[in-house]
Amino acid sequence: MSLSEGVRTPYQRYQSWFDQQDVGRLSKKAQEAEAFFRRTGITFNVYGQADAEERLIPFDLVPRILSNTEWTKLSRGIEQRVRAINAFLHDIYNRQEILRAGVVPIELVANNEAFLPEMMDFSPAGGVYTHIVGTDIVRTGENEFYVLEDNARTPSGVSYMLENRETMLQMFPELFSKIKVQPVSDYPKNLRRSLEASAPAGCSGRPCVVVLTPGIHNSAYYEHSFLADQMGVELVEGHDLRVMDGHIAMRTTRGYKVIDVIYRRVDDEFLDPLTFNPKSMLGVPGIMDVYRAGNITITNAPGTGVADDKAVYSYVPDIVEFYTGEKAILKNVQTHRCAEKDTLQYVLDNLADLVVKEVHGSGGYGMLVGPAASKKELSAFAAKLKARPSNYIAQPTLSLSTVPILTEAGLAPRHVDLRPFALVSPNAVDIVPGGLTRVALTEGSLVVNSSQGGGTKDTWVLEG
Repeated sequence: MSLSEGVRTPYQRYQSWFDQQDVGRLSKKAQEAEAFFRRTGITFNVYGQADAEERLIPFDLVPRILSNTEWTKLSRGIEQRVRAINAFLHDIYNRQEILRAGVVPIELVANNEAFLPEMMDFSPAGGVYTHIVGTDIVRTGENEFYVLEDNARTPSGVSYMLENRETMLQMFPELFSKIKVQPVSDYPKNLRRSLEASAPAGCSGRPCVVVLTPGIHNSAYYEHSFLADQMGVELVEGHDLRVMDGHIAMRTTRGYKVIDVIYRRVDDEFLDPLTFNPKSMLGVPGIMDVYRAGNITITNAPGTGVADDKAVYSYVPDIVEFYTGEKAILKNVQTHRCAEKDTLQYVLDNLADLVVKEVHGSGGYGMLVGPAASKKELSAFAAKLKARPSNYIAQPTLSLSTVPILTEAGLAPRHVDLRPFALVSPNAVDIVPGGLTRVALTEGSLVVNSSQGGGTKDTWVLEG
């Protein structure tokens, strides 16, 4: 087996190593990696299935490799984008200049289920709303990158990025001595530093940071515990916290201790039963009052889901230009907003050629890939569109780039996307070199989500 045919420049040194490898050895290494992930507990749950046992996310040993030049362009574009999204969130919850200017329709925000009136006329510590952002990027050509979506609420997957690299380092140490790859291992340290930099103004001494999890039954619980452990901070649940003297404190063996920053992995709706869902057992009663008083930092800020909305996504290039005065470095995918009558008719007429997504959807759920759908599926989805057009957007089917994966028959091309992670603090944007590459393991599939059978790869950004 060989990578020689059509090898891109960033892969050339890897190719010379790969061509000397024995198929049997690599297959054995793949089995070792799976055993490692199983022992470590790197699993996830699939909601809504009767047999929702914990599953492994398949890991492919062939890395996805980017040159330093490619990464420089991507990271510049990501930083520009996350700064603009943060400015947008600050604006819509305060002066609303972008709405008054007519750049973004007011109804798109006012009628958005992720918009929280409770956040109006309030600015978080340091003016940061999106402390951790995962930007999903696809490649369609040699120098053509598109943003698929912005994950501004609670982006997941960084633990897999870190574990994938650790696994590759253990499996192939000789490979990393031949090829200089930028490290990702500093992410937990940088995450903690970024969170501490976003502590409330009244915080004295080193800020106390915790990770708030919904608990062991959450699909991403492994990541919550992993990040808390890697940062050296406490992993807590809602019942471990309480309001004390206008602050949030956590229960310890020595009594309650005031905390300054909560990296929450609990959805807005469940964050405070006194403000949002009164039946929630996952949050902290009264935390929103403490937050608005400026005595706790919640990351990411409540209400950031407006920037996750796929209809709002279609305006991000305009949002970038409005707040930065620059054209967006990274392109958006052409997006048809089904809420618009003429657009809806176009989408219905061309359903078999389009990808249709729910505006608040995630994880690959609730979407239609037209070219892969049956007539029955197209008909059923058309009925959904007609019933709730504002709930959907549609995009053309992109000709996504492929990278090789290792199969029993040798190497085979599969479609991928990339989720780099940006850390935003009041004075800096720090982007880990690489990110999580997700791969559609089914031949021809465009759906890379782990919940839909996708896998992951280590992502290499070459030095220099």
